[in-house]
Parts: sequence; C-alpha cells; structure tokens
Amino acid sequence: MAVDPSGPAPEAAPPSRSEPGPDAVGRRGPVQRLLGALRSRPVRIGFLVVALAGVVWAIASQWDEILAALVEMSPTTIAIGAVLAIVFVLLTMLSWRAVLADLGSPLRLVSAGRLFFVSQLGKYVPGGVWNYVAVVEMGATRSIPRARSLSAMVVSIMVSIVTAALVAVPGLVTTGRFPIESGAWLLVLVPVVAVMLVPAVLNRLIAFALKLVKRPPLEHPLPAGGVALSAGWALAAWIVSGVMVWLLCLDFGMPASFETFVLAVGGYALSWAMGFVVFFVPAGLGVREAVLAVMLAGHLEPGALIVVILMARIFATLGDVVLGLIALAVPEPKVHSAD
Repeated sequence: MAVDPSGPAPEAAPPSRSEPGPDAVGRRGPVQRLLGALRSRPVRIGFLVVALAGVVWAIASQWDEILAALVEMSPTTIAIGAVLAIVFVLLTMLSWRAVLADLGSPLRLVSAGRLFFVSQLGKYVPGGVWNYVAVVEMGATRSIPRARSLSAMVVSIMVSIVTAALVAVPGLVTTGRFPIESGAWLLVLVPVVAVMLVPAVLNRLIAFALKLVKRPPLEHPLPAGGVALSAGWALAAWIVSGVMVWLLCLDFGMPASFETFVLAVGGYALSWAMGFVVFFVPAGLGVREAVLAVMLAGHLEPGALIVVILMARIFATLGDVVLGLIALAVPEPKVHSAD
C-alpha cells in the first residue's frame, strides 16, 4: 500500500520528497499512481462493476451444484441461514468500526456500513487486496487518512483471527482427530490465544505486522475498551456464523448437541481465519472450503458434507452481496466524521 497522501499537507510531504531514495521511488511510485487513479469516479465505478462481475462468476460457476443443494435443504434452514449470513457481515463491520473509532475516525452507522459493505465486494476481484484498496480510497472521501484506514483494517483482521482461534480450539478438540487424552491438551491454547487480545500484547503484534508490510505505526496504542468492544463484536460474529453452519449440518443428520455446536462454530471460524492468511485467493475461495471439510469430515456423510460446505459459501457470498447492494443504494450521507 501507499503512503498517506490524504492527510494535511505539512504531514504528508517532507520525508518522502526530501529523501526519496531509489528504492522508495521504485516501490511507492506505482502504488501512489494506482491510488490516485482510484480517486477518479469512472475508475471507482469500473472497480464496482468488476467486483460484481466476480460475484456473478463465483455463483454462476457452481450454479448446478447450488440448485442441487437447495433442493436437498428445508426452506426454513435456507431462510434462517441467509439471515444469519447477513448478521455475520453486520457484526464484522461493527468490529472494524470500533477499531476505526479508537484510531480517531468515528463514523455514523450508515456511513460506516456504506464504506465497509461496498469495499467488501472487492474480495471477489482477483488479487486479494482490492477490498483493502477500496476501503482506503473510499475512506479518504470521508476525511479518513489512508494510513489510518489501512491500519484499522489490519487491526480488525488481527482481532478477527485471534477471536477465531479462540473459538476454533474447542472445535479442534471435538473433531475426533485426537484421542481425548492427547487432544484435550489443545484447550490450554485458549488462554494462550486470549492473551493476544491484551492491549499491551496486541499493540506489539500490530506494530510488528505494520512494520512487516512497511506501513506507518499506529498513531496511538489501542486502549483496552476499544479492543474489548472490537473483540466482542468479532466473537459474536463467529458464534452467529457457527450457528448458521450448525443448522446446515443438523439438516443433514448431524445430532444436535453442545459438542456438534462447538465443532461447527470452531470449524467455520478456523476456515475463515485460514482464508485471511491465504490473502491472495479471492474471498478465500477453496481454502475455507478445504479447512471446513477437514473439520466436519467423519461427522457427515460425504454427499451431505459437500452440500454443507457449498451452502456455507453461498450464504457468505449472499451476505456480502446483499449488504453491498443495499449500501450502494443508500444515498451518501451529507455529514461525515473527520479525523
């Protein structure tokens, strides 16, 4: 990503211009030109068209399988699953919004939703970075410095990954892949992972991650309240998405129990976390399905397993598309938060 050209002129200009260096010019110049192009309205419209085309392709390429899966499911499960998928994306937005507010750019709910939901359509553009580019450039039109927008996205993803790991560990224990005497030890990882959400630890992890991708550090450390709020929304999102997968599994014969519920929640959270890690795959396509298949294998018949995995992807795509289209249809608010 680029340096932040959207902030006040005194901040943005001196270092990079006074000592550009050959490496900095070669590395940043093309990115800056790309971000400059994205400020053009025709280019932004073109980006949205490509993103929506990617969504259409993702659905059309599996249309026969989708129809077969829908025939095998009850209408009630389909309806509830669709609603839960939308709620999942809403909760994810609230987690990101809490981080952005802590970094100094609080947004009204409508503004935050429009920014986040439209940018998420970029996940379906090949390259794996377009949702980040979109949120940075769209945020700049709301007086959010680009560096801050990118930092908020990085932090919210780290919170999502850590909270996903929290709920994934019990799911791993209940997969049956480990004998109970050797598998139960995995539960000790829960407090170990939870420590990563302690602000002193999380801020160091964030600083390391931003340094790794050659981005400026956070403007100030994240306070405990903001981390707790963001993590709370993220945990709620994983539980909601896990309920969605659990209901799908119950529809195909998985027994209803606390163990299967934990398995569904943990399996879906882990699959999404792996999709985040393998960032160059559009929307984690294929990666998430493979991880979820490994988690649920042995608890469902092979045919049912394929349908559950396929429907989980369909619901996830539906949540992104429905909220993205609604956000595009909502008029742009006239008052935006400034930094």
